[in-house]
Amino acid sequence: MQKRTVAFSKDSSNLFFHILTKCNLSCTHCYINKDQHGVDTLDIDTIKKWLRLFANRSVSDINNPEQALINKNPADKSMVNKAAQTNVIFLGGEPTLHPDLHLAVKEAKSLGFKSITIDTNGYLFHNILDKISCDDIDYFSFSLDGATQATNDSIRGEGSYDKVMEGIKKAVAKNFSCSMIYTVSGKNFHELELMEDLTKNLGIKRFFIQVIGMRGKSSGSKDNFQISKENWLKTIPKTAKKIAAHGIVVTYPKVFLNNDEIFQCAGNVADNFFVFPNGRVYQCPICEDFPLHSFKIQKNKLIPTQKINEQDLFDLTIPEGCVMNKMIQPQNLSYNKIGEPEYQIACCMLKEEIS
Repeated sequence: MQKRTVAFSKDSSNLFFHILTKCNLSCTHCYINKDQHGVDTLDIDTIKKWLRLFANRSVSDINNPEQALINKNPADKSMVNKAAQTNVIFLGGEPTLHPDLHLAVKEAKSLGFKSITIDTNGYLFHNILDKISCDDIDYFSFSLDGATQATNDSIRGEGSYDKVMEGIKKAVAKNFSCSMIYTVSGKNFHELELMEDLTKNLGIKRFFIQVIGMRGKSSGSKDNFQISKENWLKTIPKTAKKIAAHGIVVTYPKVFLNNDEIFQCAGNVADNFFVFPNGRVYQCPICEDFPLHSFKIQKNKLIPTQKINEQDLFDLTIPEGCVMNKMIQPQNLSYNKIGEPEYQIACCMLKEEIS
């Protein structure tokens, strides 16, 4: 068994593509903010054009990825295909509600993206399992937020536990590679250790533990969403090792940096793009509740936004680590008697992996 920190790299890019914002569920921690992200459902022609926008970059701008994305003509001979270095994740809302999701997947496959994932709540609308094959997609990633029906359904909605378990079994039976996402909060932290028994015989290949970001519905909520440093460090790594012992690759956020570790912001050292159907493109997911997006897609071109935007925050250095964390979710910080932070909060994109 090996444990590693997944380092940021300019040689690997992630495209988190929200093709719609509507959903059949109403999860208590949903991060979609329709005031900021819109209510549109992208048509398939627009989806294809936007995929191509992120698949191609200019040779001359290879060391300047922001400029490489802007106003480029795909027919230009200076263009190179960057899809081979980019993982695309189709999101919503619930992406399987889109009737043409299968066409979007096939387009991403034809463009040569490094990997293709569909994040789903398990309802698998429009017979998606019958419209694509396991050769078209790398993973179906299923969200489950409780080891028991009672806990999961209190968070995600009545009937969702049975539906996601049914969906996983159907996908595995068709030889799709499947992963599971468990978003840890004060509402389900007590059941995380039960997930070893639940997952070991499901046939999933990856298990993602996510931490609540105080955005969307959770922003301003009086519910106890966040986990203390003590409980996180006591439980998360131990549970991850137990699940990984069954041959499942487990990934979870670093969250708390050791004293000898240096804070890095993924916005400065990695290419991550969070695309919403209203055309907003963020580089930091914690910024998504605010009009701080780095880019805006207009007429199928990626245009830099005016200052001040999230990029102006990436270079700021504070003793607490992540600037946005201190601004919007300071509850996870702690200070000593003279007002100094006792630790730093890592970039939310920094992950640990056990395999």
